[in-house]
Amino acid sequence: MKSLPDSHQSFKQSIALIDCNSFYASCERIFDPKLLGKPVVVLSNNDGCIITRSKEAKALGIKMGEPYFKAKKIIENNNVKVFSSNYSLYGDISQRVMEILLGFSPDVEIYSIDEAFLSFNGFKNYELLTYSKYIRKVIKQWVGIPVSIGVGPTKTLSKIANNIAKNKEEYEGVCILKSNKEINEVIEKTKINDVWGIGRQWTKFLMKNNIFTAKEFILLDRSWVRKKMGVIGEKIQLELKGVSCIDLELLPTPKKSCCVSRSFGNPVEKIQEMEESIANYGSRVSEKIREEGLVAELMSVFILTNHFNKKESQYSSSIKLHLDYPTNNTTLIVKKAIEGIRKIYKKGYRYKKAGIILYELNDSLSVRGLLDYDRSRSDSLMRTLDQINYRYGDSTLKIAAEGLAKNWKMRRSRKSPHYTTSFQDLIRVKC
Repeated sequence: MKSLPDSHQSFKQSIALIDCNSFYASCERIFDPKLLGKPVVVLSNNDGCIITRSKEAKALGIKMGEPYFKAKKIIENNNVKVFSSNYSLYGDISQRVMEILLGFSPDVEIYSIDEAFLSFNGFKNYELLTYSKYIRKVIKQWVGIPVSIGVGPTKTLSKIANNIAKNKEEYEGVCILKSNKEINEVIEKTKINDVWGIGRQWTKFLMKNNIFTAKEFILLDRSWVRKKMGVIGEKIQLELKGVSCIDLELLPTPKKSCCVSRSFGNPVEKIQEMEESIANYGSRVSEKIREEGLVAELMSVFILTNHFNKKESQYSSSIKLHLDYPTNNTTLIVKKAIEGIRKIYKKGYRYKKAGIILYELNDSLSVRGLLDYDRSRSDSLMRTLDQINYRYGDSTLKIAAEGLAKNWKMRRSRKSPHYTTSFQDLIRVKC
């Protein structure tokens, strides 16, 4: 076996990955301190699968993605606290964390709801370990979320460093890979499936070729990697060597589509309920593109039954619909969506899921001058709608097509209050 190179590329930069620990569970703990040190899990839509586990829940053997009913015995025997997903709360807490990070570096890439990359280029006067610990302290004090921080010369190495910071207590939540020796030691111990960008299929492929660690991957001939894994595989290999190939995405990538879909809490059989659900999804997807200043020209509507239930008849269908003009108007999008659902709906089936996808998204300002209709009234109405719902809570004001009963609504029997996004759910303190 060949040895690793004595030195990596001369490090021209340091990149930090900040990752919120067990993020959804940590959000729930902010408003219930009694949960600290106790096992907590958060469930997916319709309370189906486990999507977040606190470290205490992991220690009990509860698996990620496991259906709730399979883990129910362990949960009940160990007094595990269970929450339905509360995405409005998690999104708001995430925004607060990201705003804090923007104050620590001019270059921040928001990678996901609970992860962000920071560039420490030009931070020569800072001791990065001390600086990282300070970032961690501020986020915990100001928001209440514990984070792990990994720093390395590339995004891929910072990912590995973050994994060490999160899982090894002696690092106290911060791992800095600042020397060739440290990087080489880490590379030797890192399994190939733990390398950022190496997914399930590539892991299988590499293992078939007797590549089980990041070290063995680095030692592969570069031309072989490029031939078998393409440019992306080559970039990952170079990143592991300390050569930065994956830049920070400082500006959000323009969206090409926007989707809102939900599984029903109870199977839907009536066309009226299906129309109500699709009207709700149309309202939400319209709101989402307005938040980003976008308009859509094309949409699709889809429905499907529960294909896991072999005892029932199965059916699925979708339809694409052109909007009359680029728009983000809720009433227009909902009207078109209901037209679509009426065309593909069939009696005699128990539907499990439906959704809307908007395509051909463009900046609303860029198309304004190209349109031959007056948008002022439409824009004013939508702006008023959004302002009222933002101030008083989601669905305070809505269109009639969305209905009231919502028998099809997702199961969220364990959802916590909207502590930060609804006046009605504000915590009241008795003095």
